[in-house]
Amino acid sequence: MVKPIEGILPVYKPAGFTSHDVVAKMRRILKMKRIGHTGTLDPQVTGVLPLCLGRATRVVEYMQELPKEYFATLRLGLSTDTEDMTGEIVERSEKAVNVTEEQVLRVLKQFTGTISQVPPMFSAVKVDGKRLYELAREGKTVERKSREVTIYELELTGIETQGDTTDISFRALCSKGTYIRTLCVDIGRELGYPSTMVQLERTISAGITAERCLRFEDVEQHMAAGTLAEVLIPVDEAINSMPAHKVLEEHTKGALQGQKLSARLLDPPVEQPGLLRLYAQDGTFLGIFERDELKPTVRAVKVFLPE
Repeated sequence: MVKPIEGILPVYKPAGFTSHDVVAKMRRILKMKRIGHTGTLDPQVTGVLPLCLGRATRVVEYMQELPKEYFATLRLGLSTDTEDMTGEIVERSEKAVNVTEEQVLRVLKQFTGTISQVPPMFSAVKVDGKRLYELAREGKTVERKSREVTIYELELTGIETQGDTTDISFRALCSKGTYIRTLCVDIGRELGYPSTMVQLERTISAGITAERCLRFEDVEQHMAAGTLAEVLIPVDEAINSMPAHKVLEEHTKGALQGQKLSARLLDPPVEQPGLLRLYAQDGTFLGIFERDELKPTVRAVKVFLPE
């Protein structure tokens, strides 16, 4: 019996593809249906798009919670209706852009930490059951609720003046749900100019770096050679932000059947409430478990029965 494909396939998304397009292409190449991605990228954006194959789709929600890193470039001096260069220009600065590195660094510092963002009209956020980009294409603008996101790091990587406009490049390490397009617009506003995003690459997602990712042709070659399993990231490695514990051999069967375990019997004992990875004594991954907040017990959240 052929063992089903299971694990995380780290794909580098090229420009011109939606995240759904990438999933559809991989379904054809891998000849399997059960594939999920861990965070949407706009068509023109490139970078890390981890795909969960087979049972690995059960950990998508946990991978999405991890910080993401982007390298972006914004252009001061003009703005568009989509907040990036795919849209129509709606405003141009009446004067040539003139900013100093000191001014830019001061503004970037203002956006580090927890900030509020209003989702752009050209986004997948739903309002009254309809996605914002659908309303935007109809020429409609609706009120959107602001949401809090966290910018852990914001680093200036370049400033380049081109005629009346100036491009500012930066690296951002941020929480899920952060709109870099909107960040670009807000930074420009603080600097006193209309602005838009001109380039974006996601370099880290779910702890996976761009250097570790495969191009479409790489995946095709591994499928042809029968070596795909060698490049897949194991499910448990993809959620290694959770602490790892082992269960005694005599309690392994009970754990897999959903029985509650004493937190003190695990190796090491589980002191803090929260999610954890549980392993058998031989190192076999058994699944995601959770230590109760009030009682010293551990229960199964998502079991991965050994195959």
